[in-house]
Amino acid sequence: MQPVQHKPGTRALWGAVLTALVALAALLGSAPASQADTTICETFGSTTIQGRYVVQNNRWGTSATQCISVTDSGFRITQADGSVPTNGAPKSYPSVYNGCHYTNCSPGTNLPARVSSIASAPSGISYSYVSGAVYDAAYDIWLDPTPRTDGVNRTEIMIWFNRVGSVQPVGSPVGSATVGGRQWQVWSGNNGGNDVLSFVAPSAIDSWSFDVMDFVRQAVSRGLAQDNWYLTSIQAGFEPWQNGAGLAVNSFSSTVNLGNSTPGDPGTPSGPAACKVTYGTSVWQDGFTADVAVTNTGSSPIDGWKLAFTLPSGQRITNAWNATVSSSTGSVTATNVSHNASITPGGQVSFGFQGTYSGSFAKPSSFSLNGTSCTTA
Repeated sequence: MQPVQHKPGTRALWGAVLTALVALAALLGSAPASQADTTICETFGSTTIQGRYVVQNNRWGTSATQCISVTDSGFRITQADGSVPTNGAPKSYPSVYNGCHYTNCSPGTNLPARVSSIASAPSGISYSYVSGAVYDAAYDIWLDPTPRTDGVNRTEIMIWFNRVGSVQPVGSPVGSATVGGRQWQVWSGNNGGNDVLSFVAPSAIDSWSFDVMDFVRQAVSRGLAQDNWYLTSIQAGFEPWQNGAGLAVNSFSSTVNLGNSTPGDPGTPSGPAACKVTYGTSVWQDGFTADVAVTNTGSSPIDGWKLAFTLPSGQRITNAWNATVSSSTGSVTATNVSHNASITPGGQVSFGFQGTYSGSFAKPSSFSLNGTSCTTA
């Protein structure tokens, strides 16, 4: 800004300028400050985000400093000192979760919940990875015969989205399985405190939306849990052995839909459904629109629906129609509005949104309707 010269004969004008500047300063002074990220370095320090999830530092395998920066949608490891042998347990598990962990329960959670009472448990994640570290990026899903909210549960399911370095799950390989439409190497064992069933991706997965219950049913079918057991928490984060600064959960979502939901209520869809999604786009420089058609390919009507998917990095929704979207970036859940809540067998509903993007444009890689993976056209 150029300095204002005070010339003879301009006192009235100068006084008006000063008055305007004082008013502007007062206005700016009263404006709320932007919310800074929360930094946590305490061993088991935690905070909540979105009024529904807990983010925890959870350092337990080393005395070296670990810090995380918590955003409104996830967290980033900012300091990860120390290392532990790769043939043993990791040094920590910084993570975000829905449910209860050592008596710390996330706000408003309906966990623990009996496995047999859960219709679906849609979840979504977006990770950022770094080089120069040894780690895995994994979900940690806990099951127990009782609805306990403290201590260690009986069975732990791990979903390894990525692993770097000479680290491996507890136990030994027991074959492969297709779960949620993806192929996994399956490991099974016991760490001395609980059974562990792990699903290892053959290559790194950056983001994915899926139904946690697909993996819970795998544990039940393999005799590591029962339908009358309880799902106590759904967690996602990193297990670093060496370094780890820069690893990030960009976004996380987790919902548990109980089987006694009310049909037609947009907040509690009626359960799993067979589906096909057509995702049409119109793309221009820095912007796009998406027209999404959802077809019920099953034999039963769908009363109330939620379509979960993950927007590729750099994309942001600016407005939507014929559906309510849960977030503008990362993991998104589109929920029906009143006039399109029902989809008859063979029927179709559609919605759309407009957005911006940076970098190269891409479509979401997968979709799930009420927790069930859909085919794409």
